[in-house]
Amino acid sequence: MAFDITQLLPPLLPWLVCALAVICGTVIQKLAGAGFGMIAAPTMTIVAPEWVPGTILLLGMLSGVGSFLGTRDAVVRADLPPGFAGRLLGAVFAAFIATAVVGTALLPVIIALVVLLAVALTLAGLSIAITPKTLFGAGVAAGVMGTLTGIGAPPMALLYSGVEARRSAATQNAFFGFGMIVSIGALALAGLMRAPQIALAASLGPLVPLTLLAVRPLVARFERGSIRPWALGLATLSALVLLMKAL
Repeated sequence: MAFDITQLLPPLLPWLVCALAVICGTVIQKLAGAGFGMIAAPTMTIVAPEWVPGTILLLGMLSGVGSFLGTRDAVVRADLPPGFAGRLLGAVFAAFIATAVVGTALLPVIIALVVLLAVALTLAGLSIAITPKTLFGAGVAAGVMGTLTGIGAPPMALLYSGVEARRSAATQNAFFGFGMIVSIGALALAGLMRAPQIALAASLGPLVPLTLLAVRPLVARFERGSIRPWALGLATLSALVLLMKAL
């Protein structure tokens, strides 16, 4: 008997909602260098909780790496090693926590609270100097947040809030793509990357490069502007709905 991959996927309506979340998250990730997880994680947790966080990490990897490749000439390469090291340490630590919360009623609450924390950090307007120590610290925080929830960009976004838009987005996308790869590996080693998550990511994966191609004409325009209010508003609404549903 032939194997039917649809047996591993959510029903059509939740799948379509997940698809819309992936498209919106990819657009924001490409234009701002952060935001995929803040949009995709709460939305997908509401409609397809059994498929998180693994699906979000797999799709986030595609979004981050794809966004990075288009602007890699603008990356501040000297910033990468300490940030990468912190992200690796944070992901390993988070993998131990994940074994206790993934698949439980606690995970949606954690995801909602992380989204709200990320929005608060973004709005705080804090100015933190970019140094090897702050990059490492932000990497650790991003590794923990990203591995547990798929939302690992805000700590780095806080550091790069004062950097020129194109360099900021490009460098954050480098951190995000690498971070998703590390988080996927950490969850896989913890035995938490399962076939349904991989199947859903595979079914939604083609939307990421298609969205990146479609949004390319907007990149230069939004490097001079900002989509932050729209992204933060959508993320906050999704997190509040998720929190009300979980409590």
